[in-house]
Amino acid sequence: MTAGVLTLGACGGGGDDGGSQDGAASLASGPLPEIDCATKGKVRGSGSSAQQIAMKRWMQQYQRACQGVQLVYDPLGSGAGVAQFHRGATAFGGTDQALTEEERRVPADVCPGGKAIDLPMVGGTIALGYNLPGVTGLVLDAPTLARVFDARITKWNHPAIQALNPDATLPDLAIVPVHRADDSGTTQNLNAYLKGAAGDRWPYPASKKWQAQGGHSANGSDAVATAVTQTEGAIGYFELSFAVKRKIDTVRIATGAAEPVAPGTQSASAGIAAAKVVGEGKDLRLRFDYKTSAEGAYPIVLVTYEIVCDTGNAPDSLPALKSFLTYTASREGQEELHALHYAPLPESVATQVREVVASLS
Repeated sequence: MTAGVLTLGACGGGGDDGGSQDGAASLASGPLPEIDCATKGKVRGSGSSAQQIAMKRWMQQYQRACQGVQLVYDPLGSGAGVAQFHRGATAFGGTDQALTEEERRVPADVCPGGKAIDLPMVGGTIALGYNLPGVTGLVLDAPTLARVFDARITKWNHPAIQALNPDATLPDLAIVPVHRADDSGTTQNLNAYLKGAAGDRWPYPASKKWQAQGGHSANGSDAVATAVTQTEGAIGYFELSFAVKRKIDTVRIATGAAEPVAPGTQSASAGIAAAKVVGEGKDLRLRFDYKTSAEGAYPIVLVTYEIVCDTGNAPDSLPALKSFLTYTASREGQEELHALHYAPLPESVATQVREVVASLS
């Protein structure tokens, strides 16, 4: 998905990513959010495009209450976000994968006396969309998905799929798996799920590059969704918003819970709640439990992290940075995500994020 820089400043203008008219309307209506505003400053961020719609909404809401601050976010992708932060070009970066140990060590002039840390901020749902006329509510599990996406199950009426859907009339139709052609955080998180939940049935690493056998490829989530809608028998993966927008049927995941779990903002939040914080000190890197059988917990999720300095942040942007991230991690800020088809952080995680943001220096 391509977008321009999202910019909001003291003039109160909308972003330039194609939704500026809607943005201007939202700036002018509704109750003001309750924010402890900074009085001035410029906060520049860049990185993950997965969070760009959430970031635009947050920037609009923050700007309505805090007109002395200028906010800029450039959705260049996770890799670019990390690289720009390392060059000291931004106050924060957005990435769909937690930093590696090496990436946490930044040049001395970027975080003087400190290091880069991960703050989980935006939860996402990776939906599995399919095109199978006459079949709704399809159920699959991790081992079966692994074989489907690796071209080891090639027909929709395969016994393994029928066993998971005993009341469905499955057609003798070829399965057409569709995956991302480009390196993608969405691919990486699906790979991580299959590796964690299907075990040896998925022999590929949790990589941004697709390495399984067979199937068709498409560039970007939008193209994958298009391929699914246009190809009978297709199955592909993309963020939940694409399935909602295009009215694509989505797979319910059999996790061992009493009922298969459908993708949704609440179920993804429950899936994120099964994760554990494994970062050290103020770093809040999460490790997901892909084998969770908690009721209502959807296991194929991603989290976008905001990268900041734990100490040594630029003094001229620090008050505004803390004010903005305090709002995004607040209950009010997280509740904004439901309508945008993102998953709010579970309160147990959001509380820790707020505590770390308050301690930034």
